[in-house]
Amino acid sequence: MLAKTSRAKIKGDDGGCFAAALASVRRWGGVLEHPEASSAWAAHDLLVPPRAGGWVPAGDWLGWTCCIEQGHYGHRARKATWLYACGVRQLPSLRWGASVTDPALKIDPGYHSNEERWNARRVQKRGSISRMSYRERKVTPLPFRDLLLSIAASAKPPRRSAA
Repeated sequence: MLAKTSRAKIKGDDGGCFAAALASVRRWGGVLEHPEASSAWAAHDLLVPPRAGGWVPAGDWLGWTCCIEQGHYGHRARKATWLYACGVRQLPSLRWGASVTDPALKIDPGYHSNEERWNARRVQKRGSISRMSYRERKVTPLPFRDLLLSIAASAKPPRRSAA
């Protein structure tokens, strides 16, 4: 019989996945997308992009970073996302700033903390709060996917040294 091994989750322990993705984008060019406020940016010495939008130097002398809301591209929630682009021919102008979302997703103004919100849910006083499924929260809207693919497709091929 095999025993289950459980390992506590440690913030930033992704098995090197982010580091590998970042190295690939730096080597081959392209774009990397990650949730806003990700600790990966600080862990890899990338500068935090402004929430208002716009491409800014990432602080590594290689790439550019920005904050974009997927609500501009069809997501029901605002879903702020950070992008890191490197080696692309031209950084596109995106839809910057706060996006308009489904009004039912707004939290009632009477909640001042997560605890109050959880307590209200527990006793079925949800008011106008609408819940999204896990899948709906995680999904990337097709127009946003297409935008990311177009940025990646504009990457310059790496220079090859003469052999």
